[in-house]
Amino acid sequence: MSRMQGNNLIQRGFTLIELLVVLVILGLLIGYVGPKYFAQLGKSEVKVARAQISAFSKALDQYRLDLGHYPNTEQGLSALVAKPASESKWEGPYLEKTVPKDPWDRPYQYKSPGDHGDYDLFSLGKDGAAGGTGDNVDITSW
Repeated sequence: MSRMQGNNLIQRGFTLIELLVVLVILGLLIGYVGPKYFAQLGKSEVKVARAQISAFSKALDQYRLDLGHYPNTEQGLSALVAKPASESKWEGPYLEKTVPKDPWDRPYQYKSPGDHGDYDLFSLGKDGAAGGTGDNVDITSW
């Protein structure tokens, strides 16, 4: 920007030092906020998995009320959507849509009878391995 003041031309603008200071401040802000933002993304995936397992548990309980037992391991969670051939009392579907994969694009694990109750329903988390903390934590129904 320039402007005429009398016969003198006055130059206005930013110096290189001022621009560098602004860039350093922006870099520090991004370095501070960025990791906190991405940590929240991992937490939201765990929350989604917990909510889905809770919804599946409610559907499994409704299935049990109608048929007197939970689907076996071979029938799996698909018995909540499609009638198993051997079940004459099936009143489903117990889920509105097909069973989705977990937030890490792997199928939920289902076992009936389970080691921790009538059934075990779980996701192995981000790492796909048993155990873990943070994003890698196992999300279970028990």
